[in-house]
Amino acid sequence: MQNRSNANIIALLPLAVFLGIYLIGSIIAGDFYKIPITVAGMTASIVAIAMTRRPISESIGDYSRGATDVNIMLMIWIFVLAGAFAASTKAMGAVDATVALTLKIIPEEFLPAGIFIAACFTSISVGTSVGTIVALTPIASAIAEQTGCSIPWLVAIVVGGALFGDNLSFISDTTIAATRTQGCSMRDKFRTNILIVTPAALITLCIYIFSEQHTLSYTPAESIAPWYTILPYLLVLVSAIAGMNVLKVLTLGIVSSGIIGIACGKLTILDWLSTMGGGIDSMGQLIIITMMAGGMLEMIRINGGIEYIISRLTSRVRSRRGAEASIASLVIFADICTANNTVAIISVGSIARQIAERFGISPRRTASLLDTFSCFIQGIIPYGAQLLMAAGLAAISPVEIISHLYYPIIMGACAAIAIIVQYPRYDDK
Repeated sequence: MQNRSNANIIALLPLAVFLGIYLIGSIIAGDFYKIPITVAGMTASIVAIAMTRRPISESIGDYSRGATDVNIMLMIWIFVLAGAFAASTKAMGAVDATVALTLKIIPEEFLPAGIFIAACFTSISVGTSVGTIVALTPIASAIAEQTGCSIPWLVAIVVGGALFGDNLSFISDTTIAATRTQGCSMRDKFRTNILIVTPAALITLCIYIFSEQHTLSYTPAESIAPWYTILPYLLVLVSAIAGMNVLKVLTLGIVSSGIIGIACGKLTILDWLSTMGGGIDSMGQLIIITMMAGGMLEMIRINGGIEYIISRLTSRVRSRRGAEASIASLVIFADICTANNTVAIISVGSIARQIAERFGISPRRTASLLDTFSCFIQGIIPYGAQLLMAAGLAAISPVEIISHLYYPIIMGACAAIAIIVQYPRYDDK
């Protein structure tokens, strides 16, 4: 669909309304449960539709197309299957067995670091942060309950590790989008990227190893569940690492959890079906806000909000550092407006490439900047798929997780420093 208006700062008003009602309102109330995120999304959506000067039927049509975009619908299918999978595995004992095994193997002082490393490894193998969050958040949440640790803190560890792999994996959508739009190889982009984000990962790991902010205290208990109840998680991880589509992976996990649960007497067929239904129902708010965000952000795009940001950020670029900062700012604002890091990269990829060619920035560095900064902002916006999914599975507010997201914030700081000091320097050779 072609844009129907010129660049326009007023088009960003719905986003300001959403953030104002939900974030500022919750902060004033001192409780992020006081204001439902769906109410903020509904209000912002009404503002977005009301702002247009076309007949309301056309505006609602545009909004609906954004809400049912193919990427939005794919996320919704993932949410539906993830809800069914999480509920099924919990009911048949997979979560309890996995938690017991984890607490038995990993010393308590290294448990947070162990969860972070597991999330990093899983996400870089799977190539999707959402898939990693789906697999590990229920386990982290259950561990938090058994150890007395903060649930948002442990869930944030999973989200941070998931973003590490999403940023580096060769099969990640963001890596593919960044390298294709800039015309460089994945290997070259990886070599530049790893030098920027490794310090962030190591600093985060040291925080988890040496920080006493969240002291764990527990006595490992023997799991009463048979060892084979953890097979659904193993099947999900192995099949994902093997490159299977995430929808197929989750379907395999649901089927295997049902078969094993019924075979070991943990579930009946009726119990299994009822459990899956409850899991799907638990994703209802997540699905609604995802569709609202898609529609609202499509209206922002149509009304010229993204074009305004792009034009403002690129109008005064004079140096290489300024050019790199403008590329980073472009993808950050695009991600804020689309809530999808892959779409954000694709949206500004051609503009970033033009800026890079003008100021002599190598394609692999540009691809690295696009991927890193998009993952940084995607990991901390409360209406992004990653935080919505993690919050939904852990039954907490997405905003509660943000203050504990050490890795994304440190990663963003390292990437900003890399622009300032022009590191790594080898990437222009």
